[in-house]
Amino acid sequence: MSTLEFNDLLLTNADFLKPFAINLTRDSEAANDLYQETLYKALANREKYNVGTNIKAWLFTIMRNIFINNYRRKAKQRTIFDNTPNEFLLNSAATVPNQAEHNINMKEIQTAIRNLPEIFKTPFLLYFDGYKYNEIADMLSEPLGTIKSRIHFARKLLKEQIVRH
Repeated sequence: MSTLEFNDLLLTNADFLKPFAINLTRDSEAANDLYQETLYKALANREKYNVGTNIKAWLFTIMRNIFINNYRRKAKQRTIFDNTPNEFLLNSAATVPNQAEHNINMKEIQTAIRNLPEIFKTPFLLYFDGYKYNEIADMLSEPLGTIKSRIHFARKLLKEQIVRH
C-alpha cells in the first residue's frame, strides 16, 4: 500500500476517533491532543498496519494505548513544586512523621498487649521478639498448631482492641 493510499484510508476513518477520544478523556482539549497524537503515531507506524485488516480497530488500539500510557505517566508525576527561593521538589506522598502521635499509638498497642489473656500473650510476645513458631512450641511444650492458633487469636484480639479506639 502506498503512502498516499494509506493517508486516504486513514483520513476516511479518522472521524470515528473523535468521539472515542472525548469518551476517554472527558475533556475536549485533551481529546484533541489525543486525536492528533493518535494520527501522528498511525502515520509514523504505517508500515505496521496489515493491509486488509480493520483500520478502525487498529486506530482505536493506538488511541487507547496512548491514553493508558499518558495516564500512567501522570500518575507517576505527582510531585509538587515548592515556591520557596530554593525551589525544592516535594513528593506529595511523603509525610512528616509525627512523633507524638507515634508515641500515643505505641502506648495503645502496649496497653492492648498487656491486656491480652496470658495464654495468648506469651506466645505472641515470643513471636514478636523474633522466635519461630516451632521454637515457641518447643519452649512452651505445646503443639505447633496450638501455638499458631494462639498467635492468630492474639493478633485478632489486638486488632479489635486497637480499632475500637
